[in-house]
Amino acid sequence: MNLYLVGGAVRDKLLGYPFTEKDWVVVGATPEEMIEQGFRQVGSDFPVFLHPETKEEHALARTERKSGTGYKGFQCFTDTNVTLEEDLSRRDLTINAIAEDDDGNLIDPYGGQQDLDDKILRHVSDAFVEDPLRVLRVARFAARYHHLGFTIAPETLTLMTEISASGELQYLTPERVWVETEKALGEQSPRIYIEVLRQCDALKVLFPEVDQLFGVPQRADFHPEVDTGIHILMALDQAAILGNDPAARFAVLVHDLGKGITPEDVLPKHSGHEERGVRLVNTLCDRLKVPNRYRELAVGVTRYHLLSHKAPHLRPVTILKLLKGIGALRQPEKLAQFIRCCEADARGRLGFEDTAYASGLWLQQVFEAIQSIDNNEFIQKGLTGKKLGDAIDQRRHEVISRFKDSHEPKR
Repeated sequence: MNLYLVGGAVRDKLLGYPFTEKDWVVVGATPEEMIEQGFRQVGSDFPVFLHPETKEEHALARTERKSGTGYKGFQCFTDTNVTLEEDLSRRDLTINAIAEDDDGNLIDPYGGQQDLDDKILRHVSDAFVEDPLRVLRVARFAARYHHLGFTIAPETLTLMTEISASGELQYLTPERVWVETEKALGEQSPRIYIEVLRQCDALKVLFPEVDQLFGVPQRADFHPEVDTGIHILMALDQAAILGNDPAARFAVLVHDLGKGITPEDVLPKHSGHEERGVRLVNTLCDRLKVPNRYRELAVGVTRYHLLSHKAPHLRPVTILKLLKGIGALRQPEKLAQFIRCCEADARGRLGFEDTAYASGLWLQQVFEAIQSIDNNEFIQKGLTGKKLGDAIDQRRHEVISRFKDSHEPKR
């Protein structure tokens, strides 16, 4: 039995990039031998075992044969005669097909180290096209390492385009698409994930609502970049600058979906795109089984982002409607998250990248003034139910009015 460290841990160690998980390949062992040594078998597709102490994954060396559609359409074969090189040959990218033995020696049969030096994401073999999930994985790696200068090899991008045209992407489960997307949104350059998927024609298959935004014009006086798709990418850049919050980045990605279905005869105006967008956001979230915390923020940003931009000029009743709509009165931390999304939207425009988001600061300040209201005052008066709620809201309106009279938006 021989153990080899493989995959991301080896790759990121060579890059000097932080990593937490370690995966191992076991050559020359049987499942029975692994269990005898205290390993616990997990997974049903092929033998993977958890180390009894570290809980790190140890997979028996294996080969694969395409037997169906989608990323699950494989038959896996494990045997004590399967070599490390055979196991590495089935991996997606050369930089993920490097192994390290117990003595720190590297086994690199497919040129992964050279591609690391050249900053190239390159497929190991033509078997790459057999697994459609690899389109998303490569796009995610491109987003992960873009700031280091990595690019996708042209021949690999060609194979990714072939996969998109083959119809195989449609067999990916929603869960797998979302897992890769969520990871990509957490990377340093999330816009690259979207750009790569669009380059290889996968965006229109997996995220047609987003793909439809490219080429849709907006008013140049509000959006000098004009193209809605370009605006979304610019806003994603700003969201990444403002914080490492995948939920906020997702909300920014989808907040303008309604502009993709604006009737052509009213372009470049997009009146009512907020509510049109809410329907599309919910459709996308239903299709990909997006977690509720992502959906709720995305719907709130889609519905209320324009109100946020002009918050100091809204009526008190409208400001209160916004705060209730995003759930800030029950969970105050939601307001800061919402404002970050709206700030990314406002700054994700040509020439506005460094502009302070004054209305967001104003909205935060007025919210803090509302939070100072003592609800016990009304409870002690014996008010309950709707009368209690109405009395509190009336006081909130008064506080907002006084705040508006005494505070101009800070610039």
